[in-house]
Amino acid sequence: MMRPTNLITDEDQQRIQVADFGLSQLETEGAQILPLVDTDRLAVKIIALFPHQTLPEHWHPPVGDDPGKEETFRVISGTLLLYVEGTPTLHAGSIPAGKDACYTARHEIVMQPRDQITLAPGAKHWLQAGSEGAVVFSFSTCARDILDGFSDPDVVRTTKIVDD
Repeated sequence: MMRPTNLITDEDQQRIQVADFGLSQLETEGAQILPLVDTDRLAVKIIALFPHQTLPEHWHPPVGDDPGKEETFRVISGTLLLYVEGTPTLHAGSIPAGKDACYTARHEIVMQPRDQITLAPGAKHWLQAGSEGAVVFSFSTCARDILDGFSDPDVVRTTKIVDD
C-alpha cells in the first residue's frame, strides 16, 4: 500500500513494522508502520492500513515532565476514519466485532488525502481505513510507543514469537 505512493525506497520496504498488537487478527486490528525519523524530540512515521483495518484505541500518556506525545496525522491516500472522544458520531466505520468496550472514543472524523489534524497529548483515539485502505503520515513529538495506553487489555505492544 505504501509503494504506490512513491514515498518509500526498497530499503524502506524492508523496515516496515507489521503490528498486530498481540491480537492475532492483523486484517482486522493492526497496522503497517514505517518509522522515518525517531529522535528525542521528533518522530515521523508512515502508517498504512488495509481496507477496514483498525489501529486499536490508545492514548499517549505523560512521562515525567513531558505531557505526552502530540501527534499530527496527514492523509496521503485513501480514506482515514479517525475517532476521538466527544459527541458520538460513529457512522462510516465500525467497531471490530465483540470489542465495543475497547473502543470508547466514538466521535468520527472522516479524512481524505491532504486532510490534516493534530491531537493533543493524552487524547484517546483510534484509526480505521475506508474500503480502499489508507496511508497516513504521523508527525509527533518524541514517540514512546511502548508506554502507550490501550483500552483493550489484550493488546501487547511488543512483538512476541510463540512456538506452535
